[in-house]
Amino acid sequence: MAGSIWYTLGISVFAAIGTFLFGFDTGIATTTIAHASFTDYIHHPDNGLTGAVVSVYIAGEAVGALTQTFIGDKLGRIRFMQLMCVVVTIGTVVQTAAVNMGMFLAGRVLAGFSVGGLVATVPIYLSEISAPQNRGLIGGISGCGISLGTMVSNWVGFACSYAPYGATQWRLPLGVQIPWGIILFIGLATFMPHSPRQLIRNGKIEEARLQFIRIRRDLSSHEVHEEFALMRGQIEFEMQREIKSLAEVFRLYRHRALVSIGVQTMTSLTGVNVIQYYQTILFKSLGISSHMILALAAVYGTIAFTSNVLTTRFLADQWGRRKMILAGLTGIIFIEIYASVMQLEFQNTRNKVGKGFAVLGIYLFVVTYYGMLNSTTWLYGAEVLPIALRSKVMGLAAASHFIVNVGITEAGPSAFATIKQNYYYVFVGCSAFFLVMAYLYFPETKQKTLEEIAAAFGDKVVLLDENEVVVAGAAMQDKVDAVQVESAPTVKVQGS
Repeated sequence: MAGSIWYTLGISVFAAIGTFLFGFDTGIATTTIAHASFTDYIHHPDNGLTGAVVSVYIAGEAVGALTQTFIGDKLGRIRFMQLMCVVVTIGTVVQTAAVNMGMFLAGRVLAGFSVGGLVATVPIYLSEISAPQNRGLIGGISGCGISLGTMVSNWVGFACSYAPYGATQWRLPLGVQIPWGIILFIGLATFMPHSPRQLIRNGKIEEARLQFIRIRRDLSSHEVHEEFALMRGQIEFEMQREIKSLAEVFRLYRHRALVSIGVQTMTSLTGVNVIQYYQTILFKSLGISSHMILALAAVYGTIAFTSNVLTTRFLADQWGRRKMILAGLTGIIFIEIYASVMQLEFQNTRNKVGKGFAVLGIYLFVVTYYGMLNSTTWLYGAEVLPIALRSKVMGLAAASHFIVNVGITEAGPSAFATIKQNYYYVFVGCSAFFLVMAYLYFPETKQKTLEEIAAAFGDKVVLLDENEVVVAGAAMQDKVDAVQVESAPTVKVQGS
């Protein structure tokens, strides 16, 4: 077990460079456009162009996620991530070398496109190479990569604010991103294993078997044989139904597809990106100085990463995804109400203690969101899907996450200027809605193989009983003629 988990842990940490780039590139723009040296160099762009720094980036993310929907399965996990590494390297170079706002925005679009594809693919890849008993830890590292990127971008932005006035203040933080896409590309091309499940789906059975043995070092020879047979049987059984359209996806796997899309839409509607993007505006409204604002933003990122790592390590596999989602949403509802009340009471006063309590509301939010939801939702959205739909629906889910983000973040400045702290109540209402939906429709997935999760949604599951494979599950109506599984040539269909 120890050898297996350290191997997959190392692979997952390396793969999380992809999500690290997402977190870093998302966060670094906030400090970049805050530097007077940047706005002077770009000739003082108007509010529309400044807002486009965020909006075109998120639009690029949505397109990147949708690109995964169309070509992710054709290229495979490794090749698709390699393609995104090439694009992100180009995008970060263009941003760093920008000589005008148009060039900078072009770099933002390219970087957004690539990290949109990476952030949806990394959790799929990690969920497919991890053992069921530690998939929460291994798969959750993709979310930890996001929070690490956020933390590092905040501290780099804070440190570079002390650099002498000039291009170094903003070019250096942007340039820090450039090597990581290259490093990840090299790892993907050399030592990182292909997903055995993806290989089975592409008919490369022997290669899949070798990769599975390489990854699952915790299993004995008999256990490897049995789990591989079950995995292969389930995948080939599901492939008997060729899904040709999105309408067919929602007809055959409506519950699973809606849960995956819903959990990603839910994360945007908690307000996390609004609070993260505009925390500096909130701190400024409390009368806090500019350097202290950047320091508080860096502390925000540090708390995000720390809470994310601790819960991924100690709760994801032990407590379970469902409980973490329910606890996270419940906590966010109460915390956003608290934050709204504190800002209403103390924002326009000289009460420093009261303003401290208002800042506390933002920090309580980051502990709850990153501790309970950040890693959990990306992993859960991937693991609830069957192999045939994993790239397609995860791409749609990630796109929905980004598209909703465009709307609520673009509305942020106007909302805070008009309804002020009452904007929080929009997210309170959305979180309450998703809390009810999660309680009613989100089943638990911990400690189950990706193939066994089908049973939690009432779908058919392949079982192995000595020398025969049995397809079991609720709503059993079709029969399957044959599923080729090693040492198990006969297939029987059992109805519940």
